[in-house]
Amino acid sequence: MRVNTKSLLAAGAVAVVATLGLASCSAGDSGSGGDASAASTLTVWVDAERVDALKGAAEAYTEKTGVEVELVGKDNADIKDDFIQQVPTGKGPDITMGAHDWLGELSTNGVVAPIELGDSSGDYLPVAIDAATYEGQTYMLPYAVENIAVLRNADLVPEAATSFDDMIAKGQAAGLTQPFVVEQGAEGNPYHLYPFQTAFEAPVFGTNDQGYDPADLRLGGPGGELFATWLGSQGKNGTGVFNTDIDGDIAKQAFIDGTAAFWLTGPWNVGAALDAGVNVAIDTVPSPTGAPASPFAGVKGFFVSAESENKVAANDFLVNYIGTEDVQLELFEAGNILPALSSAAETASSDPIIAGFAAVGAEAVPMPAIPAMGSVWQYWGIAEADVINGADPVATWQKLTTDVQAAITK
Repeated sequence: MRVNTKSLLAAGAVAVVATLGLASCSAGDSGSGGDASAASTLTVWVDAERVDALKGAAEAYTEKTGVEVELVGKDNADIKDDFIQQVPTGKGPDITMGAHDWLGELSTNGVVAPIELGDSSGDYLPVAIDAATYEGQTYMLPYAVENIAVLRNADLVPEAATSFDDMIAKGQAAGLTQPFVVEQGAEGNPYHLYPFQTAFEAPVFGTNDQGYDPADLRLGGPGGELFATWLGSQGKNGTGVFNTDIDGDIAKQAFIDGTAAFWLTGPWNVGAALDAGVNVAIDTVPSPTGAPASPFAGVKGFFVSAESENKVAANDFLVNYIGTEDVQLELFEAGNILPALSSAAETASSDPIIAGFAAVGAEAVPMPAIPAMGSVWQYWGIAEADVINGADPVATWQKLTTDVQAAITK
């Protein structure tokens, strides 16, 4: 299911250069002369927690080029909507921080411009470049990759599980009645169940040389129905491993209290477990089939405004300053999320927790950013919750597929 990065970059490279006129500002060029220095100020929106991490890069860029970089701290919850609203009026920033799965909406609204990574595209984790690329063009300078993994209480279970069934057996051997927890809730949580779905070779969409293909819905079919049947067998009328009464807080408490030895969650919850004194190990998601269980990857990065008058300088600042190991590590220290730049990711992986998430992330796939994904989310979680609670798995999954297809094509 991995997008063919080389094909995507090849398809978009000529168009990107033609759009931005960046042939003289490729990766490795300091960008200190010509058009890059013509801009007087670059305005950059950053979530408030990461302003300090970028101050050094901003000062270095100003010293080198004479272009001032104004860092504006924003509430992360407001950045996307404010960007979409302000860019068309000419009042938005030159650059904004954001998440790769905004790309479909940002592109549809015409508020982002392609960027040119040049040779530096090969310096990033493949999944980061896949996520930064939309319809054959690169739109984002990635700085962080985030995915879920299994947290294991190494005091309760010293060794990683070799499969889903082995995970449950190991927890039961440790005397636990609920060896494994993952948040669901009344409306389900397909993001957390997706690794198991991929193990049945049932991705949401197929891909082509432009990325995810909204016309190629793969949710249904034999793989999807096999997954749904397995999910039902692990639900209310089966083993009870999956339970819609377990939300995020309940799952966290079970792991912290030691009543569960395994917890499928993200790096955002590791701190709470460590603070509670749990001896945490990070494991790959154990597969129920033997095939890889690949979670979604969420990639964070920086976009250039389609209305910026300083696109060349913006591209230069991103590629040659934000795209350096030192700055990516500064951003890592601010958020403790795996850097997107390969060299920075390797350095950060000296921490075994980060290394564990990186190992799982190597098998992750970008969360689809295409607008059609909204139609999937609309029905997906509810259908999975119904299956967990005893609804007919095959019929429920077939209806899910029909509903999603109808929503995409209407």
